[in-house]
Parts: sequence; structure tokens; C-alpha cells
Amino acid sequence: MSEPDKRTLRRELLTVRNRLTPDDADATGRALAERALELPELARARTVAAYVSVGSEPGTRALLDALRARSVRVLLPALLPDNDLDWGEYTGPDSLARVQHGRKTALFEPAGARLGPDAVTGADVVLLPGLAVDARGMRLGRGGGSYDRVLARLERAGVRPRLVVLLYDTEVVAHVPAEAHDKPVHAVVTPSGVRRFPGA
Repeated sequence: MSEPDKRTLRRELLTVRNRLTPDDADATGRALAERALELPELARARTVAAYVSVGSEPGTRALLDALRARSVRVLLPALLPDNDLDWGEYTGPDSLARVQHGRKTALFEPAGARLGPDAVTGADVVLLPGLAVDARGMRLGRGGGSYDRVLARLERAGVRPRLVVLLYDTEVVAHVPAEAHDKPVHAVVTPSGVRRFPGA
């Protein structure tokens, strides 16, 4: 019954998110950037796979620009027709293109050269979107499976970048329904701080 439970939890969390204003997301983004940049993993990272927040997601723009200011190579995803992710490099706001994928929310994707789905295997840290995380570090995504493919690709390649999910404070919950293929993250960053999951 795990998948129906996930759908219910997703609906509840998205209802709360959808009440937030763009100002809420921007303020959260500034706080997230400050907290995330305190992570030793990001301080040491040469390459970070990240994403551009959209809608009511916790804002990531401030963090992307702060990483670039540190001369970190930032990779951003581009959604493929099969829901897998290709990657391109972020070199500043001008390197983004707004892309409409059918009736889904428009995404901001790298406008430059595509590096291929395996480019993520060169990242030292992977910043993951999500809707919730629990005390075990189990992340609830949106259900499209794109990041399940990313995590499987990392595992097949035998690489272990640090996995960090960016959330609002209220999205750290007691329990997330998990299935056999779900992988825990190493840490969550919220506006109020960082929580680590040593079992990941």
C-alpha cells in the first residue's frame, strides 16, 4: 500500500506549498543558501548537480549563484521525453531557458550543450528536490521517477556523491512511505538548519 500512501502525502504537502507566495519561496531560498553553504561537503565540492526551483518549491537561485561565485561547476537537469534527466552547465541566469513540457509546469533548464545523463556521476554533491524527508533520510519525491533514475545511475557507476534534499522546515516528517528501490539521503537543508542522516 506504499504508493497510495505516497500519493496521499504528496497531495497534503503540495496543498500546503501552494498556499505560499513567491516572496515566501525567495526568503526561504536565501536562508537555504546560507545553511547549505555551511555544509563541509559543499565547501569541498568541485562539481555540484543541482536544479532550478519552480513555483512554490524552496528557492534555489541564490544557492546556484553562490556556488558559481565559489568557482564550483554547477550541473542542472534537462527533462527528457522518458522522464530521465540530461545535464548541462549553469554559468549564470543567462544560461537558463524556460522549457514547457506538455501540460506540466514549465522548467528552467540549461540552454547550452547537453552533457548526457551520465554527467551526474561526476558530481561530488547532488542536491535533490523533494516534498518531504523522514528521520531515516527517506525522501518523498513528486512521483515522476526522474531522480530514482539518477540515483540508480549513480549506484551502477559505483560512485557515492553526497545526497542532500532542500525542503521547508515543516517537510521534515515522522515517516515517509518507502519502497525497496528508495534510497536515503545524507542530509536535509531547511531554512532553520541542517540535519544529517548517518545511516545513508
